[in-house]
Order: sequence, then structure tokens, then C-alpha cells
Amino acid sequence: MKTTIRFFLTLTVCTMTHIAAAQFIQNQVIAHRGAWKADGLPQNSIASLQRAIQLGCAGAEFDVHLTKDGVLVVNHDADFFGVDIGTATYADLQAKKLSNGEAIPKAETYLSEGMKQRNTKLIFELKTSKLGKERTLYSADLAVQLVKELGAEEWVEYIAFDYDACKRIIERDPNAKVYYLNGDVDPEQARRDGLYGLDYHFSIYKKNPTWIKEAKSLGLAINAWTVNTEEEMISLLNQSADFITTDEPELLLDVIQKRGK
Repeated sequence: MKTTIRFFLTLTVCTMTHIAAAQFIQNQVIAHRGAWKADGLPQNSIASLQRAIQLGCAGAEFDVHLTKDGVLVVNHDADFFGVDIGTATYADLQAKKLSNGEAIPKAETYLSEGMKQRNTKLIFELKTSKLGKERTLYSADLAVQLVKELGAEEWVEYIAFDYDACKRIIERDPNAKVYYLNGDVDPEQARRDGLYGLDYHFSIYKKNPTWIKEAKSLGLAINAWTVNTEEEMISLLNQSADFITTDEPELLLDVIQKRGK
């Protein structure tokens, strides 16, 4: 009897774990800097993250820089309303606000907000530091450390333009899903270096028309950025792209829905 009870308890735990792991949305839509455009929200804001989640996007992409005093913050440009992030303290950045009144989000705050749900992945873009390679790699170390401290590994996938930063993330967390952005590494090299996938501008795939097929044959995932027209979206969907990063997530969701009918 005890053995039977243990069996069913184990089966129940395994089933619940499987269900939890399967809750993330399985569409191709990655909201670029969150879902901001249609509703006039600030890019890379908590509000744009929340909107991407509400829409049902597979992922919300966000950009991360490192301040002078070692704080990872979410912003696309290297400056925040004219204040250079890399040479400013986090306190310095508090003098400016986003258009909706939000302060520049800490990466910790952004991740914590995203972890309140289990539908939309958090696509963590590590920005290349203008202060040099050493600072970029240090940023990669801090990024992985933060994700681990928060227990956010299941939510987070990483992207970066610096290939050494990609490899550094993999070194720090061999289970991390890491994509390269710059477009100058072929699928075979990416696979050898342990990347999870390629995340190239859609024009790169046009210049290298065999790369999507080659990458998928090697088990690499394919994302494309930044795709804002229906024509390009359909072309990439026809090539079985796994993900499409867009400023127009509503349009892409509509395109996908129409194709499913």
C-alpha cells in the first residue's frame, strides 16, 4: 500500500512539473522592447512588458546596460535621456523618468515582474559596453548571477551582439539558451560554440538563404529581427522560423491566427 501511495505521489509531482514547464506560450511572437507601439508606452518599460504578457506573446525582449556602480538597468540606448549609463550611478539615472512616470527599471525589477506569470519568456539582451570588452564580459557575469539569484532560469533566454559575451554566458551557465545577434557567424560555428540559436536581422537570412535550413538541421533555433511588415512575417513563417522579433506584435499575432484558420 505504501509503495502504491509513493508511486501515485511521484506520478502526481511529475505530472504537475510537466504541466508547469509547458505553460509558456508556444507562438512565434517576440515583442521588441516589450509591446509599446500600439498603445504609446515607453519602450523597455514595465508597462510594455505587462502589455506583451497581456497580448499573449511568446517573449518580451528587453535591453540591459551596466551602470558605473554595477547595477544592471533596462534601456535600449547607452544613454538615458542624455545621461551616459556606463559612467553614471544608478542614483544619477533617477533624475529622469520615462513618459509614463516610471523610473528606469533595474533588470532585477523587470525580471521579478516577468516571473509573476508563466506564459511569456523574458528575452534578455545584454548590450555591448562602450567601455570595452572587459566591461561587457563583467556585465555577462552579473547577468547570469542575477538570473540565478532570482531563480529566473526557466523564464530567461539571452541574446547579445558580442560573440564573446554569448560564450561567456554559456560558460557561466551551460544550460542557458543563448542566441547571437550580429549575423557574422554561420550555423556550424554557432553549434560548435554551444549556442542555442541564431537571432539575426531578417536581411542576413536573405543574403544567406541556406542558413535557416542548415541551422534547423543542426538543432539550432531561429529568430529574426526586427520584422514589422506582413510580407516579411509570412516569408519567415513559411521558412519555419521559430521566433520573430517585432515592433508590431499585434500584427504578427493576427498573421499567425489567419494562417491557422
